[in-house]
Amino acid sequence: MENYQDLLTKQRTYFRTGETKSVAFRINTLNTLKSLVQKHEQDILDAVKQDLNKSELEAKRAEVGLVIGEIDLMVENLEEWAATKEVPTPASHEGAKSFIQPEPYGSALVIAPWNYPFQLAVTPLVGAIAGGNTAVLKPSELTPKTSALLSTLINDNFPEEYLHVVEGEVETSTALLKEDFDYIFFTGSTGVGKIVAEAAAKHLTPTTLELGGKSPTIVHEDANLDEAAQRIARGKFANAGQTCVAPDYLLVHSSVKDELMSKFKEVITASYGENIVENPNFGHVVSERHFDRLVGFLDNGSIVTGGKHDRDNLIIEPTILDNISWDDSVMQDEIFGPILPVMTYDSLDDIIEPIVKRPKPLALYLFSDDEAVQDEILSTISFGGGSINDTINHMTSHYLPFGGVGDSGMGAYHGKASFDTFTHFKSVLKRSTK
Repeated sequence: MENYQDLLTKQRTYFRTGETKSVAFRINTLNTLKSLVQKHEQDILDAVKQDLNKSELEAKRAEVGLVIGEIDLMVENLEEWAATKEVPTPASHEGAKSFIQPEPYGSALVIAPWNYPFQLAVTPLVGAIAGGNTAVLKPSELTPKTSALLSTLINDNFPEEYLHVVEGEVETSTALLKEDFDYIFFTGSTGVGKIVAEAAAKHLTPTTLELGGKSPTIVHEDANLDEAAQRIARGKFANAGQTCVAPDYLLVHSSVKDELMSKFKEVITASYGENIVENPNFGHVVSERHFDRLVGFLDNGSIVTGGKHDRDNLIIEPTILDNISWDDSVMQDEIFGPILPVMTYDSLDDIIEPIVKRPKPLALYLFSDDEAVQDEILSTISFGGGSINDTINHMTSHYLPFGGVGDSGMGAYHGKASFDTFTHFKSVLKRSTK
């Protein structure tokens, strides 16, 4: 297990020079990073294709496009966001003025996941840069091509005392977490998130945890079923279901279930073809261990459509499971794969209580045009974020803070929220001596 104290010491020494605090320096770094992403776009697409068989169209949008959009928003607004802001002073403090001064934390550690291996590594890195920090990035060992590319792009173009990528297995993350970083940003499972939080607590290090959970999707009796089938299938089966905000399970009103199941079959065939296990553009499951875990769910309930799988190529067809209960194994933990369990309900009261008494999900999706139904769901169920009559797209908006609550995480990022996450807002009262 390597000791990373020397690397952190170098970054701390460089941070104290004050160079990273310059807004012009931050903007220049962001523009350099954007140029590197654009120049190496095909390399990025090739890497995620090799790691996850992600299609070029999907990778352009979800891996490259979101990063470019995030950088553009930062560059456009950074000067305003980083400026010291005067605020009102109470009358009791006569002769004083008050201001809030944004300042970077120092050296940040970013630990990235494998499911969107480029975007979920670089987007928080953009926030760290915009905040004026130095940063160490640990990409996932489960996507080795993308990890190696990230190492090349960052380490060949930025000094290690400023930005540096460290590759390695779990032991590398463990060693990094032993160091006294000034901020830790982690994206991954709830279980590992607890380990990260425990390590951070030893140094009282502020931490953002972007985790997951079982995100429910509710299809009410008045839903537009054509749109619901399209949007749920797209959100669920993109990246072979390996998306933290993918619909994890479906709660559908009994009066529309049969029709919705029929539409799902049509949508899946139209989107992915008749023989999906041979579709060259359908995503692969990341590992044999993950594949075997997912296949174990296929004997829950009954298969409406899908179910075929190929272990040699780590492919599982988009699969819908009916006749599922809350006690089935597929309902115990986040699925993170192309399997969608379905349960029915007759009244919203039948489903609100079971959702509320379980860990708070990262996302929730509701398909209904009834504003009373929308208000009831939004006011009674706590979740990180979500959509009405859509899935996953709330995560792609640079203007919506993205993050979880409770077991699904703490803290948020994207756009202004990313700058805020990697920034300490120092409150100062300045009083006259006259």
